Amino acid sequence: MRAYFASFLAFSTLTFSLAAVYKDAESLPNTTRFDFVVIGGGTAGNVIANRLTENPSWKVLVIESGPTNDGVQGSIIPFFYNGLQKTIYDWNFTTTPQQGLNGRIVDYPRGHILGGTSSINAMFYTRGSSSDFDRFAKVTGDPGWSWDNLQQYIRKNERFIAPADHHNTTGQFNPSVHGFNGINSVSLSGFPQTTDPRVIQTTVDLGDEFPYNQDINSGNPLGVGWAQSTINGGRRSSSATSYLATEFIQRPNLHILLNTRVTRLLQTKNSGSQTALRTVEYAPNANGPRRHITATKEVILSGGTFGTPQVLLNSGIGDSSELKAIGIQPVHHLSSVGKNLSDQPSLSNSWFVNSNKTVDSIESNATLAAEVLRQWQLSETGPLVSTALSHAAFLRLPDDSPIFRDYPDPSPGGKTPHYELAIRNGGLTSEPGHFIGIATFVSTPVSRGNVSLRSSDPFDKPLINPGFLGSPLEMFIMREAIRGAIRFLAAPAWKDYVIGPLGPLQATATDEELDEYIHASANPGDHPVGTAAMSAKDAEYGVVDPDLRVKGVSGLRIVDASVMPFVPCAHTQAPVYIIAERAADLIKKAWLV
Repeated sequence: MRAYFASFLAFSTLTFSLAAVYKDAESLPNTTRFDFVVIGGGTAGNVIANRLTENPSWKVLVIESGPTNDGVQGSIIPFFYNGLQKTIYDWNFTTTPQQGLNGRIVDYPRGHILGGTSSINAMFYTRGSSSDFDRFAKVTGDPGWSWDNLQQYIRKNERFIAPADHHNTTGQFNPSVHGFNGINSVSLSGFPQTTDPRVIQTTVDLGDEFPYNQDINSGNPLGVGWAQSTINGGRRSSSATSYLATEFIQRPNLHILLNTRVTRLLQTKNSGSQTALRTVEYAPNANGPRRHITATKEVILSGGTFGTPQVLLNSGIGDSSELKAIGIQPVHHLSSVGKNLSDQPSLSNSWFVNSNKTVDSIESNATLAAEVLRQWQLSETGPLVSTALSHAAFLRLPDDSPIFRDYPDPSPGGKTPHYELAIRNGGLTSEPGHFIGIATFVSTPVSRGNVSLRSSDPFDKPLINPGFLGSPLEMFIMREAIRGAIRFLAAPAWKDYVIGPLGPLQATATDEELDEYIHASANPGDHPVGTAAMSAKDAEYGVVDPDLRVKGVSGLRIVDASVMPFVPCAHTQAPVYIIAERAADLIKKAWLV
């Protein structure tokens, strides 16, 4: 049944119309000169395109490798958030064999569609802690990246709206920490789950360990709170549906080129002592013709944590010795390109429950699935308007945890969690039955990996090595996250509801038993960052300066998750939006002096 949904949703479409969007390079007017070329129409790239075209005298071209999101039902309906994985709308990346995962090669879904990963992700809207952004400011030496100074950009992005069912949300969020006039829609769950009262009761029963947090996006996410998601009524709100909405896409100075891969950047001319890289080479496929286009002002590279270093390395920007080893002529030595890859390991945990009112019924019963799909098609209401993930808990290890005798605290401050519990009214498994699922995340990973090239062919997928669970500290945190989930479900609120675990999730499990389970079952948290990290302007490491210009190069900036030097304690969609909003202002100010 789950496989049926994935197939149905990937290739089912609803019909809409778009303007100024070109399906191939032949359709692009060849007489048009562009001030800015944005590589990647994803979460960040579409923000940049929208904000720069607010200036009617600037022409902007976005080059997106994937197809349109227009009418793709699997991207539109929130409940089917993972239905586009392993389809044409996914880059279908995999990792190299991971020692921390028993040598497994694991999938790494990334959006290959207009809107990027914001068009295929789980829509969870979490900003992280104030300390996360204050650490960005400290590392870069730029106070503009601090939590307080980014508030204006949070509000420029966010349009907090009523949930699809218009239920009373009093006490479920704090209006004072949200924006209501931005572009990207954010809301609470629009369909009640039968587990909701039990979750809230647990914050009463076990309030010392699991206190209620009215708003996990206040800068202090610690505790248990209601999940906020990028959902607009009954539909996903992505960077494509929001920043490229009809009122914006029809701007005459905005052009979107789809189904086109950027292969590399070429030298335009030198600007003083710096190499200028404002010429973009692109092609429809590996055998198609290579074309060039030059931005008169800047190229903004927004290819994501994997795509951005791939383009840079193929362009000869990276570690010179590594480039020469695969037959690429170095253009600019920048050894940090592709390094510092960081992500949050995750684990999908499920417990059998004494109820048939879980979303497992929708995923396993074709008749019920057809009914709820019909309800959504008629009114955009019902269980499909939600991901069934209504709550999350962000928690810290105790200050006296024995692991801190040997390892320093990896968090940037006391408001930053070490792990997350994402609670779903349904299983995180393909096994039959009725479940409650709790995904556990290591929110503050310390292992670092890298992205490198497989060959000099830009159409070859990169080698992705996250180095998951390479530290005893991460293993300790994941064990404690699992034990935290076990304690959460042992609260009186779950008595006679939770039957037992699927897998070795007993309260009596030893470290060794949990370690075996973790190594065999953990996966990427799908929040990779860091491969083009920002650093202080005079730093010898890093890829971009605090203004996101590539070090030692003119005419090129990077705006996406790759610039974050550390992964925040968040699902990275919201931080990327925030970074992109500030980046747009930095670019505007640079060209309006």
